[in-house]
Amino acid sequence: MCNHASLIFVAGLVCGLGMINAASAGTGTPETGKQLAYDSDKGNCLACHAMPEQSDAEAPGTMGPPLVAMQARYRDKARLRAEIWNPMVNNPATVMPPFGKNKILTEEEIDKITDFVDGL
Repeated sequence: MCNHASLIFVAGLVCGLGMINAASAGTGTPETGKQLAYDSDKGNCLACHAMPEQSDAEAPGTMGPPLVAMQARYRDKARLRAEIWNPMVNNPATVMPPFGKNKILTEEEIDKITDFVDGL
């Protein structure tokens, strides 16, 4: 059973790994939001989220909510982007890393992932 402290530890670990991997990623940066979302060195969305409508979304995680019907859940795309940039604004206890605030992803990468996730 996970407790609050272990979830915070996992979030810190995931965030820290993301920062290390982002720094060492080199010049082979993926070009599309889908590639960024799937890339374990970048968005790594599948570590925590299922994407049931994506047939190639292998071994999805179950820690976060499934990424489905995103336009119904986030009618304002800017809110979705803000959630990816820093989910702690709306939920301080979240285990999702603040990808923008902690500079895990660039602004352009966040825009691409937002476009991809918005289409799910």
